[in-house]
Formats: sequence, structure tokens, C-alpha cells
Amino acid sequence: MTVRGKVWIKFFLVVILFLITALIAYPKPIQKPAWVGNTLAKLKINLGLDLQGGIHLIYKVDTSGVDPSKVSDGLNGLQDVIERRVNAFGVAEPLIETSKSGNEQRLIVELAGVKDIEAAKSMIKETPFLEFKKMEAPAEQPPQEISPEDKAYNDQQKQKAEDLLKQVQGGADFTELAKQNSEDPGSKDQGGDLGFVKRGTFVPEFDKVLFDSNLQPGQIYPQVVESDFGYHIIKLLEVRGDGDNKEVHSQHILLAKKTPPAPAQAQPTFTETGLSGKNLKSASVEFMSQSGKPEVGIEFDSEGAKMFADLTKANVGKQIAIFLDGQVISAPTVQTEITDGKAVITGNFTLDEAKKLAQRLNEGALPMPITLIGQQSVEASLGMLSLTQSLKAGLIGIILVMIFMIIYYRFLGFVASVSLVIYSSLMVAIFKLSSVTPWSITLTLAGIAGFILSVGMAVDANILIFERTKEEIRKGRSIRSGIDEGFRRAWPSIRDSNISTMITSLILIWFGTGFVKGFAVTLLLGVLVSMFTAIVLTRTILTAIIGEWAEEKGWIIADRKSEVSDDKLAEN
Repeated sequence: MTVRGKVWIKFFLVVILFLITALIAYPKPIQKPAWVGNTLAKLKINLGLDLQGGIHLIYKVDTSGVDPSKVSDGLNGLQDVIERRVNAFGVAEPLIETSKSGNEQRLIVELAGVKDIEAAKSMIKETPFLEFKKMEAPAEQPPQEISPEDKAYNDQQKQKAEDLLKQVQGGADFTELAKQNSEDPGSKDQGGDLGFVKRGTFVPEFDKVLFDSNLQPGQIYPQVVESDFGYHIIKLLEVRGDGDNKEVHSQHILLAKKTPPAPAQAQPTFTETGLSGKNLKSASVEFMSQSGKPEVGIEFDSEGAKMFADLTKANVGKQIAIFLDGQVISAPTVQTEITDGKAVITGNFTLDEAKKLAQRLNEGALPMPITLIGQQSVEASLGMLSLTQSLKAGLIGIILVMIFMIIYYRFLGFVASVSLVIYSSLMVAIFKLSSVTPWSITLTLAGIAGFILSVGMAVDANILIFERTKEEIRKGRSIRSGIDEGFRRAWPSIRDSNISTMITSLILIWFGTGFVKGFAVTLLLGVLVSMFTAIVLTRTILTAIIGEWAEEKGWIIADRKSEVSDDKLAEN
């Protein structure tokens, strides 16, 4: 294939690239063919909070449990964790920053395009705060004393029981007295009849009378028997079987008594250990070797491994409680010292629950707890007005630049203007295509400023090339040769200026946040694309179009003869 043929192939590739990018960048939906329209409909430009609205959340950061010298590191870690969590839910380029209000540290979260404020809060809340605490057993509670009123009541009940015992011993009907006076709801209506039972069915005091005394069938025990339930009058009716199979049939009259209130159930206390989610290195789903039940294996970093080793060594045989978002999810007993920094969180997990827990832990546990103190839904009307005005200003600026280029550089300026149109469509296409990639670009007003600035830099590269081309033509070169030499000699200047801009953009991306980072991203992308259009596309178009006919056309750049004459006059 001839050199000329290769040039024309490159030229047609440029035309195809422009048609594809123009199709993607076209703002209106395409109906036919349907598959093209459906594909392009999925591509959209992600707009920032200032352009499309969203959610603004303010959290109070609790730094009380953090060493003052480590608060700054903790806040940086908090920003990183929240940003990873938000990005995992598909919110592109969130604004997450910390600020200080008085003595309080605050976390600001702005989520562009999120309309449901409850979903936004849930998105942040689901980021876990993991803690490991020592669990201290509750102290033994002293027995409660019975009140004087209850003691007097019990004395009355006991006296009443003794009176009833005298009545049945005097020949009164036991069954009738039980129906009238017994306070045992299970046997009162049956006249106190308890049926046949084996040893161990009743309280020890009752069992002792039925099985260990010399009471005979038909006899009434001669004393009132006291148990935790009250005062019993017991009559033995029948006995059958021997040994372990021995059963007795009895009836009783119960007069209930008051008992001291049960001691309050003391809650275990939990002591801070300093070991938390900030020391977590990784989490994964594992399975118990015997039961096959899922559990979550965790591994600590070097600092956490040392802390965990000291913690387990000092608490062998005791429980360590694992807290997630303030709730105890597991409290395993330490069997032995763990020195390798690896442990498991066990619980009644399903496989899905274990996977979700491991995922949440891997996404980052909060180094410091946060509390929501303010929320706001941001409308985009003002932002959209600014967007319209910015785009209008940008469009006017591009048109004026194109007019200047065509007037001053004639045909070369026209080609540069064509490259500028291709550049604009290529940038818009990249913005849209990024929406279906993991590296989605969110366009803010600051980002639009970066894009418009890069347009000027794209023209600046062409100006350097064309000025150098004019110098070469003045020296006597042909137009084709002058263009080639102009590109070659202008390249070092274009390269160095654009590299310095790219370095600045990378620094802003690395250290900047929010809108500053958005500006730097679009500027960096614009510089790269502008270099491609100025050096590759413009040169390809000129190489394909410029031929011998151009040597006779003074309007390609300027009339070479007149320039030479002007130079001679200047010499004279």
C-alpha cells in the first residue's frame, strides 16, 4: 500500500471517529434503529450536586474515645471509609469532608442525584462501627429483705393454716376445707387432690413429707409445712409401687405467702479495650469444620494483632464482646491466647447474612462513631440556571475562537476549527461513556470550567503549530513540507506546557476534594484529548487534504510572494 493510501485510511478513520462521537454526544434520543437508540439511552452525563440536586447531611463525630494526637488520622480514615461506602452504592464523586464547629468535629456528606433522604441516611448508617470490649460478669446481688407488711401477712397466713390443721385433726371434712380455703388454683376445685406422683414432682419440703416420713395412708401430717409457695396442710391418701417406681396419692390445703422480691438482674459491664474496626485488615466468610455453619473470619493489622494478643492473653476463660454499631453480635469465650491476629465472629448466621457482614466489614469499619445532626434536600434550579449560562458562554467563546482562527490562519484555521468540533464531541462522548464504567465522571460547574479551559488549550496547541508552519514557509519550504516541519518543531513546546498542566491537575486530584477534584479531572482529561486532536487529528486531516493545489492558493495561510516582497523591503 502506498503512503498516500495509508494517509487516506487514517483520514477516513478520523471521519468515522467523529461520526461515532457525534452520535453519542447528540443530546436528543434516537428512535431508529431501535437497538442503537436503546444503547445510547443508557449513556448519560452524571451531574453534580450543584447541577442536579441531592442530599446534604451533617454528622457529629464522637472523638471522645480517641487519643487527641490521633484525631486527625481518625478523621482522614473516617472520610475514606464513608467515601468507599458511598461509592459502593453507585453515587459518583460525592463530597465528603470534615470541619470543626466550636469544640465539635463534623462530617459533611453531599450526595448528588440522591432524592430519597432516608435511603441516603441508611446508606451511611450501614457502615459498621466495630468494637471489641472486655465483658465483666455482674456482681452478686445481696438477697432482698421482706417488707414488714408482707411479714405480718405471712404470720396471719401461718396462723390460719394452723387453725385449719386443728380443724381437720378434729374431724372436719378435708376436701370441703380445701375447696373453701386452699389458694392452689390447680387443685382447689378438686378438694386439694394432687393425684399419684413420683419423688421429685413437688418442692423438697413437700416431697420429704410424702416419701421420707412415716406418714401412713389416711393420715394428716401433724405440722404445717412451709415452702417457697406458702403453708401446706398435707394428707396422704394412697401409696403404690416400691423403690424408684413408688408413687403417692395426696391432697393438700395451701395458704400462699409473700416472698422477698427477686434481686434485680444485674447487666454485664463492658470495658473499652482500644481495639476497633480501624485495626481490621480483612474479613471473609468461612465455615465451621464440624457443623458447616457459616462464620466470619477477621484478620487484624500489625497494631491490632498485638492488641488482640494482649487482650486474649489477659482474658483466657473470659468473654470478649464484639460490638457492631453498638449492638453485641457475639461474645465468645477466650479459650487460649491468639497471637496471629486472626479470629472468627460466630453467630446464628445464614450464608447471606455472613456474606453481608463480611462485605460491610471489608468496606471499612468507622474509626469513630458518628451521629446525624442535620439534613437537607438540595434543589438544582439555581445550578441548572448556572449550567445554562455557562454552556451558552462556552458556546459563544468557541464560536468566536473559530472565527478568529479562520480569519487569521485561513484554511489552516478552518481545519483547526473542525478539530475543535471533533474535540468537543469526543469530550462529551467520554463523559457519557464513563457513566457505564467503574470510573464514572461527574460534571459540576467547576468541571465545566475545566472543560472550557481545556478548549482554549487545544486552540493554543494549533496556534503554536501554525505559527511555526508560517515561519517555515517564509523560509522557502513548500506548504506540505512547512506543515510537517511546523508540527515537528512545535511538539516540544506543546508537550512541555501540557505536561506541566497535567502534573498540576494530578496534584489537585490527589490532594483536592469535591469540586476542586472535579475541576482537575475534567481539565486533565481535556488536556489529553486536546493533545490528541491537535497533534493527531489536525495533522491527519491536513496531510490528507493538502496537495500540489495548495501551492498555488495563497489563502492556505498567506500569499507567499507578498510576504517575500515585504521581507525584501524590510531588508532595504
